Amino acid sequence: MSQTTVPRELLPGDLGPQVDPAAFPFATTADVEPQRSPLGQERALRSLRLGTRMRAVGYNVYVSGLSGNRKEALLKELVASHLPALPPPPDWVYLFNFKDPDRPKAVRLEPGQGAALRRDLEQLVETLKRKIPEAFRQETFEQDKDNLSKKYDAESKILKERFETSAQEKRLLVQPTPQGQLLFIPLIEGKPIEDAAQFEALPEEEKARYTQDQETLGYEARDLFKKQHALMEALQAEVEQIVKVYAGRIVDPLTGAIAERYPNPRVAEYLKEVRDYTLENLEKFKEEKAQPQLPFPMPFMRMGEADRFLEYRVNVLVDNEERKGAPVLVEESPTHRNLFGVIEKVVDETGKLVTNFTRIKAGKLLQASGGYLIFNLDDAITEPFVWKSLKRVLRSGLIEIESYQPLSFLSVAGLMPEPLPVNTRVIVHGSPLLFQLLRYWDPEFAECFKVVADFDYETDRNGEGVMAYAQRIAHVTRSEDLPPFDRDAVAEVLRFGARQVEHKERITARLEELDDLVREAAFFAQEDGAPAVTAAHIQKVVDDRTFRWNRIEEKIRRLIEERTILVTVDGTEVGQVNGLAVLSLGEYAFGRPSRVTASVGAGTAGLVNIEREARLSGSTHDKGVLILAGFLRNRFGRNRPLAFTASIAFEQSYGGIDGDSASSTELYALLSRLGDLPLRQDLAVTGSVNQLGEIQAIGGVNEKIEGFYRVCKAVGLTGRQGVLIPDANVRHLVLHPEVVDAVREGRFHIYPVRTVDEGMTVLTGLPAGQPGEAETVNGRVDEALEVLDRRARERGNGDDEKAEKEKKRKKEEADEAPSRPEEPPKPPSPPETRG
Repeated sequence: MSQTTVPRELLPGDLGPQVDPAAFPFATTADVEPQRSPLGQERALRSLRLGTRMRAVGYNVYVSGLSGNRKEALLKELVASHLPALPPPPDWVYLFNFKDPDRPKAVRLEPGQGAALRRDLEQLVETLKRKIPEAFRQETFEQDKDNLSKKYDAESKILKERFETSAQEKRLLVQPTPQGQLLFIPLIEGKPIEDAAQFEALPEEEKARYTQDQETLGYEARDLFKKQHALMEALQAEVEQIVKVYAGRIVDPLTGAIAERYPNPRVAEYLKEVRDYTLENLEKFKEEKAQPQLPFPMPFMRMGEADRFLEYRVNVLVDNEERKGAPVLVEESPTHRNLFGVIEKVVDETGKLVTNFTRIKAGKLLQASGGYLIFNLDDAITEPFVWKSLKRVLRSGLIEIESYQPLSFLSVAGLMPEPLPVNTRVIVHGSPLLFQLLRYWDPEFAECFKVVADFDYETDRNGEGVMAYAQRIAHVTRSEDLPPFDRDAVAEVLRFGARQVEHKERITARLEELDDLVREAAFFAQEDGAPAVTAAHIQKVVDDRTFRWNRIEEKIRRLIEERTILVTVDGTEVGQVNGLAVLSLGEYAFGRPSRVTASVGAGTAGLVNIEREARLSGSTHDKGVLILAGFLRNRFGRNRPLAFTASIAFEQSYGGIDGDSASSTELYALLSRLGDLPLRQDLAVTGSVNQLGEIQAIGGVNEKIEGFYRVCKAVGLTGRQGVLIPDANVRHLVLHPEVVDAVREGRFHIYPVRTVDEGMTVLTGLPAGQPGEAETVNGRVDEALEVLDRRARERGNGDDEKAEKEKKRKKEEADEAPSRPEEPPKPPSPPETRG
């Protein structure tokens, strides 16, 4: 008989991390310097440092693995800590384009000059509104105007006198009509003729002369009118020139002084255009008349006074007047408008959508130019057009602000501002799944985001981790005025951190998960009037959370206790074993036992997975069942075919099931049924198995152990109950103190197993042995398979003889029967429909 290894039972010290509070270099967290820096994230921080300090194109950063609800704030702090010494970026303004009003000019200014230029132009308008009317009221201006009027009046008088003299010489009277025409009436003896009969009585020669003179005088009248009009235009031009001279004496010094303050060629060009425009449009600066007040407010732009001095306005898109270095901005709502800017439109008093260059608004990408912008890519990528626009900006380094019009049928013609250069380092955070999808499906993603900062969820439980936890607790307690934590409480928080990652030697690196634990423990300590938080308060938080979430778990335990759900926790049964599963309800997960049964009979169907046949199992579970068949062939089918029909089922399971953590459970039930081996029902088992019979690690080991313990406690502890777990999961044990105490007192047992043989030894009490070895597990299974195989061969031989006789009989009947025409083939039957 071969030697069988019996697994050792785990001791209380194996069931959780061993933390010695006496080794902590502090009595309470009041002695610890508060800090909230990330723990164990050297890889991610190095990537973040590269992304923030490397100024080459494309070195934007994708941050993965961050947790908590303050991701943007944490990233902003981390970026600021790695920030190189950079000067504040320039200001950007849009100015009116006098040559093409629909294409405003983008001007780059030194930090703070944008707002200053806006103030200077506003002051210029106010000064001109005051000084130009004053200049036109001066005596010298009025005198110059009078002199010009007298000069042109004299010239006009001379022209008129010449015309009148010509009319007298021709003995014609010039008489205007009410319609503005001139009549040339002949004079006879110095008196105008009174009617046509008098004119007809004149000699023909004299009538012809009068007619000729009237025509000549008409030409002279038209010439007079032209000369008078030319005189009026000349007078108007000279008056305007005088006006421009007087206005220029005001405008030139003002615009010149502004130009001196901004040594920028585009500003100088703009101010020259402002000067020329002002002198050509001096009517804008006439005395203002009071505007009538509307009887009720209207949500539209008044196109009169509001746009009267539009050409003088400065639209400051980016104002870095108060900034000392490179900006680090956060966008909480990464919509297209907020990231890329927009050209706003308003409704005027006529009901039309209108806009102008002052309605151009910058987005965060432009505002952060020269610095850093942080936002959530999971949110941004769901916004229309954001991802495509973001890639275009990151590739080209230019941003074009345009009207955001997702509904094209409402679009109207708008402005086309000059594109602006941007040099913004974009730092986005998102899920690992989104990163994989973009990396695989979008080839431009890798070009735009060359740096990935992957934050790990766990780190080693060493001295650095202990101090980081203590510093985090100190930060929360001091910033929120909470009581400090003593050493034992910090040790309990470390155990909590180990439980979060299911590892005795590691703790969670997501320190945000500790914050609520600290707040709730401090709450219970304050209710107790304790000066400091203790380990008991931490455990109270854990138990209170469990109580708030475990309503469904308690109902399931009650159903098991009432035998509504059949789970046996005592005695032995053949082909039946208690498996363990984990149910997750949001933030809370718990383990529950399920009865797994196997049935075996003669046949050649092999192993039937009832869950799969009922379409209740997932692909991973199906793979686990197929592995069982591989194990059986590897161990028992090398020298003969395995001829049997077996089925495996999770009893009272009516929902979907997936995962391979129950594959060892199913194998135990199958071997028990094959070898007629009673299995202990006071033990539950978990673990996946491979084709070599090795038990592999699974997830949720703590929840599974605690779930079976609570069921046994509800039904009644016998002192023999326990759980079989994979030996590879021992390092993952961070069990509840109640379970640890039960193990210490011998009321509950935990067995780590490495192979199926070790598990069967514990479950049956028999040695595993080898196939063919009597009074062993493998020997009895091998013997049962041999019997099934022999019966299958015997049944197969008998069936062959019957088939041969039936074939011979049909041949003889066919030879004796008369020939008949061949029948047409029958149509195929419709496929069976399964509900």
